[in-house]
Amino acid sequence: MAGAIIWIVLSAAALAPAKGQDIEAILIDDFESYAVDALPTRWNAQYKGRLVPLTEAFFNERERVDVQSEDGNQFVRAFAQAEAVHVNMENGPDFDWDTRTHPVLSWDWRAVELPEGAREDKERLNDSAAGMYIMFSIEGTLIRRPTIIKYVYSSTLPVGTIASYGKLKVVVAASARDGVGNWQRVERDVVQDYRDLFGEDPPRRPLRLRLWADSDNTESTAISDFDNVMLKPGR
Repeated sequence: MAGAIIWIVLSAAALAPAKGQDIEAILIDDFESYAVDALPTRWNAQYKGRLVPLTEAFFNERERVDVQSEDGNQFVRAFAQAEAVHVNMENGPDFDWDTRTHPVLSWDWRAVELPEGAREDKERLNDSAAGMYIMFSIEGTLIRRPTIIKYVYSSTLPVGTIASYGKLKVVVAASARDGVGNWQRVERDVVQDYRDLFGEDPPRRPLRLRLWADSDNTESTAISDFDNVMLKPGR
């Protein structure tokens, strides 16, 4: 990883594997398998409520997600100019996330340019340089609107701030108050976070992950980098 990595470990809780069982971390994507400047095609676009293959048709000069390289390390960059941009990965078949064995989600990110004046606790200013969504539904049905945890890199709010928009809970996991431009590693115990935010255990298998950047409310620019998205067993 190029540059200094600042470790941020928040909301850790133990979900131990069965006695004698060695559970390994699962790498979802480190973006090393793509060509530089290419789209991260293991991820998908969302079109009319469905996930579809990621193609150039979903991007333009104001919004893009593509693979970049720096000092021999590849990562994905999200760019949004007065837009919201995202890519998605569904749980299975590309990766199988069972929160009972892998409650922790880990990733590296870096804010390059933050949407000016944005703050996630005000709907009219609700933009984020970077967001990591986790979407859940009730086991076996999509009838009820999914519950969502969105971890964000905030332009203005301190780490630990929580904003609630019904079934969407926004958690500030990094903040410009602590600086920008350096890689940070975030680890979240998603099971414990879900319990804290929704007052119950999460579904065993989340629906999907989403990498996000947006600047449409502030009509500014958001640029952020993501790398090394992983699932880890509990401590």
